[in-house]
Amino acid sequence: MDLNKYGFNDYFKNEFKQFEEKGMQPARVAMEEKGMYKLYTEVGEVTAKVSGKFQYEAISNEDFPAVGDFVAVSIRKNEMEATIHAVLKRKSCFTRKKNVAVDFEAQIFAANFDYVFIVTSLNHNFNLRRIERYLTMVWNTGGIPVLILSKADLCDNLSERLEEVQEIAMGVSVHAISSFEGIGIGEISRYLTEGKTAVVVGSSGVGKSTLLNKLAGEELMETSEIRENDSRGRHTTTHRELFIVPSGGIIIDTPGTRLIGIWDADTGVDEAFQDIEEFAKKCKFSNCEHKDEPGCAVRRAIEEGTIDEKRLESYLKLKKETRFMEAKQKRIIRIQQKNSAKSKGKGYKRDKRVNYGY
Repeated sequence: MDLNKYGFNDYFKNEFKQFEEKGMQPARVAMEEKGMYKLYTEVGEVTAKVSGKFQYEAISNEDFPAVGDFVAVSIRKNEMEATIHAVLKRKSCFTRKKNVAVDFEAQIFAANFDYVFIVTSLNHNFNLRRIERYLTMVWNTGGIPVLILSKADLCDNLSERLEEVQEIAMGVSVHAISSFEGIGIGEISRYLTEGKTAVVVGSSGVGKSTLLNKLAGEELMETSEIRENDSRGRHTTTHRELFIVPSGGIIIDTPGTRLIGIWDADTGVDEAFQDIEEFAKKCKFSNCEHKDEPGCAVRRAIEEGTIDEKRLESYLKLKKETRFMEAKQKRIIRIQQKNSAKSKGKGYKRDKRVNYGY
């Protein structure tokens, strides 16, 4: 395999030099499931596990390889198996909590992509607040968001929907497509030139798998029909996987995301709500909460019809979530540091007993 076609560009080649000197080989993670990895390497496709040392030294889930990662491996060519020794520094990554309700541990579910295709359908699933939430997350990943509005053939007010989305997605490319009729697929293919990677995100039933099949020109993924009464669908993708498509680009497909948690997304909020941020700079008070304070430029913009009230509510809600998550993260880090210090102290005492015959 030519890893250049799989995105192994100068950035990653430079990151890999330290491992090349140790006789290791580069590889890209194509799939991960229950601690087993499928890798693309210069000798072909191999299966792999992380080394014992890697597992011992890993501090959190973020340290383990994710789909899209480039890794340094040793390959047993006769068996077409490999051992992963290190993950190269990520250029971009998509992080979310494992369980948005109770778990605050981060999970990397895609890495080293150039674009994030946010897919939402133009039926009952259409929700501007959900799009804002996706944009908030994506702006903080290092990738470029691209909004894809699927099922355009089923929308009677397409121009109105496009205008609504463009109003909340400043600086983001928006494409209306119909995989069924082939409308707009060529526009999406233009992002996927050789070596470029896109990760596809969106709720179940919005047509991610159908879009992937159209871009690939073959049935790579199972698709399912959605219920017409509520536009919901079941998850057809149960794991993350990397594919190369005929245009030369690479796609990382992901399971449908029912709930989207905010994780380290403060920068993303600023980017996704640039209009509100600009007005906020003109408020009389720097700590204005945009409620009933005098001289609030944001409230004035709402009264003048420049900003929608619901958009401000979404902005304030996401800001509150990011502050909560930041505080939670800081507490977790303090606890981890405290436990680590205690562990090192116990280790020192054990060594002392051994050295002095205690």
